[in-house]
Amino acid sequence: MEKQETHILFTDGSSLGNPGPGGWAAVLVLSGGRVIETGGGEKRTTNNRMELTGLIEGLARMKEEKGDCTIYIDSSYVLKGATEWSYAWVKNAWKTKGKKDVENRDLWEQLLPLLQERKKRGHVAWKHVPGHSGIAGNERADVIATGFAAGKEVELFEGELENYSVDILNTAINEGVAKKRSASRAHSRAKAYSYLSLIGGKVMRHTTWSDCEKRVKGKAGARYKKALSPEDEKQILKNWGLKEET
Repeated sequence: MEKQETHILFTDGSSLGNPGPGGWAAVLVLSGGRVIETGGGEKRTTNNRMELTGLIEGLARMKEEKGDCTIYIDSSYVLKGATEWSYAWVKNAWKTKGKKDVENRDLWEQLLPLLQERKKRGHVAWKHVPGHSGIAGNERADVIATGFAAGKEVELFEGELENYSVDILNTAINEGVAKKRSASRAHSRAKAYSYLSLIGGKVMRHTTWSDCEKRVKGKAGARYKKALSPEDEKQILKNWGLKEET
């Protein structure tokens, strides 16, 4: 097993709706080889608040631990806020450059002192990781956060690293997962040729997502898909077990 010389902290946050029910997670690996998973949820919150809460709770859990720490995080908002923006916010009485109140000030005011205390106990290194790229610790934190957001009972681990089922020290990106994620994002951003919906064996073509959503929302067994071309439409219908549009 790879020798671990610093504390490692993975954090994540999730919300189902923005605002909506949310969850946060922190996965901590102490330099001595102990793993601590922690997480929780709120009924109405935002993704950014959950991302912040995950980091706050992770740092609080390791508050008394001496030594260097590496923080792995996929939130650009939290990373830039903690390492860049917050200095100006504090100096300008918690106002942005546009003279607006800083959002989530209550959480930032909890986080910044924790970071200062952490720096007194050792060097803090930040690693921005792409979300859903197969990095084991990030994926595990995501599972915990999304589980709590969905109101599920999430079993949290606390114990020795050798008994932990997640390959947490492997921080390499899984290229297969990353490519799949990249393709999914590209498909999401691409201009739609149409939107197809299927309810009770009846297919309908829609020109806008809002029309498609109106048809399928709240309907049990409804299926829907964005098509990028006529050929894509045919393939979707084929995947649904239909030879032609009805």
